Amino acid sequence: MLGLLALVVALAVTALLSIAVGSRGIAPGEVWRLLWHPDGSDNAIIVHDLRIPRTVLGLLVGSALGVAGGLMQALTRNPIADPGLLGVNAGASAAVVSATAFFGITDPLGYVWFGFLGAAAASVVVYVIGTAGRSGATPVRLALAGTAVTFALYAYVQGLTILDREALDQYRFWQIGALAGHPSSLNLQIAPFIVAGLLLAFALGRPLNALGLGDETGRALGLSPNRVRILGALSITLLCGAATAAAGPIVFIGLTVPHVVRAITGPDQRWVLPYCAVLAPVLLLGADVIGRIVTRPGELEVGIVSAVIGAPVFIAIVRRRRIAQL
Repeated sequence: MLGLLALVVALAVTALLSIAVGSRGIAPGEVWRLLWHPDGSDNAIIVHDLRIPRTVLGLLVGSALGVAGGLMQALTRNPIADPGLLGVNAGASAAVVSATAFFGITDPLGYVWFGFLGAAAASVVVYVIGTAGRSGATPVRLALAGTAVTFALYAYVQGLTILDREALDQYRFWQIGALAGHPSSLNLQIAPFIVAGLLLAFALGRPLNALGLGDETGRALGLSPNRVRILGALSITLLCGAATAAAGPIVFIGLTVPHVVRAITGPDQRWVLPYCAVLAPVLLLGADVIGRIVTRPGELEVGIVSAVIGAPVFIAIVRRRRIAQL
């Protein structure tokens, strides 16, 4: 509990930095004053109209990706599983490209719903394929089905972007992954889905611990493995679908954060998932702040920075021998 409280403090500090740091620097004290007493100045407009919505989006997307990654690794018993394993990222990408190519939608408020529906549809297809046959939805079958659907959808995306230049222009900016350039109303659109996904994921903490002992042991404890996997897949779809549709496919957050968390808490999912919900936005917002500093007065998108930071961290984690097992 003390560690979780420390992470909450770190998250608050990172959020304050996210509001203060940018092409126009604002002192933390001034930021704190403007948070509660906006005076209509240029700094107040920057804080309330630009940076606060961007920080809130980072909090929502980071929590969603972190918890989805921890949930995905627990469900599939695969330590290198990330939110894209069920085809969520590929489904959202295919839907965004289709919305641009066939309907001419280029506004984030328009294609976010296509991205969410595409992510949900891809997850359903993966689950239907993974549950076909007598063995049911085993982790291996779900992973293989997700890989096959992902490759098929990305082939569709590449073919469509080659044929449609406008779809390519829209897609190449969206696929990088960014928190900037989105209207504040986008947060209101994705927040209900992310909150519902988080609540469902937290409720699965104890069942996931039982499922980690094996399907037979889980059934002996009164657990329905298929029901847990269905609810888990629903939670992942809500979290990843909303986050990916809003900010693009940001990588390494959902893959790296659960490993760091398990090194602290152990494999108990009742602690792993809340830790992921707090640590992931710390990493995402920190990467966003770094992206504003390294190329000032320009910006480096958070999807690029998170990959640059996340890859070495993940390599260091997997090379460690004293890492908590799934």
